[in-house]
Amino acid sequence: MEVLEMAGGLNLSRTADTKTGSAQARRDKDKVRRRRMKKARKKSGTKGSAKPKTVDEYLARVPEPARGTLNKIRAAIKAAAPKDATETISYGIPAFRHKEVLIWFAAFADHCSLFPTGAMIEEFKDDLAGYTISKGTIQFPLNKPLAASLVKRMVKARVAYIAAKARG
Repeated sequence: MEVLEMAGGLNLSRTADTKTGSAQARRDKDKVRRRRMKKARKKSGTKGSAKPKTVDEYLARVPEPARGTLNKIRAAIKAAAPKDATETISYGIPAFRHKEVLIWFAAFADHCSLFPTGAMIEEFKDDLAGYTISKGTIQFPLNKPLAASLVKRMVKARVAYIAAKARG
C-alpha cells in the first residue's frame, strides 16, 4: 500500500494498481506530447495566420528549400504507410493517420522535423546518429531530407507498433 499524504490525521492511501498507473503514465506522455506539438506549431516556419486545413495548404505556405524537403519526406511516408492511411493536420502540422497518427512532419525557420514518437526514436537511435534528436523529434537541415529508406523503415515499424498495441 502506498501512502499518498497525511494531513490533519487523515491517511490517504491507495493500493498499487499497475493498470491505473500505466494508464496515468500514458495520459502524462500524451499531455507532454501535446504540449511539445503546440510549442512546435508556434515556432513553425509556415506563413499566414490561419491554420492550414490540409497538408497541401500547409506545404504551400512553406518556403523553399524546406517545401521540397518536406515533399520528399511526405512521398517516403506515403510509400511505406498502409494504403488506407490518410493525410491530416494534427496539432497544426502535417501527419499521416492509420487508426492513430503514425508520424508528423513540419518545417521551422532553421530546420525541418520528423515526429515519429519516442518509441521509434529509441528503436532507430543508431541510424539517427548525426541528427539532432530528442525524445520524440528528429531535426534535419532544411535542404537535406532524411534518407527515404530510413523514413520508410520508421513508418513500417510504427505501423507494426500500433498493431501490436491494439492486440494487447
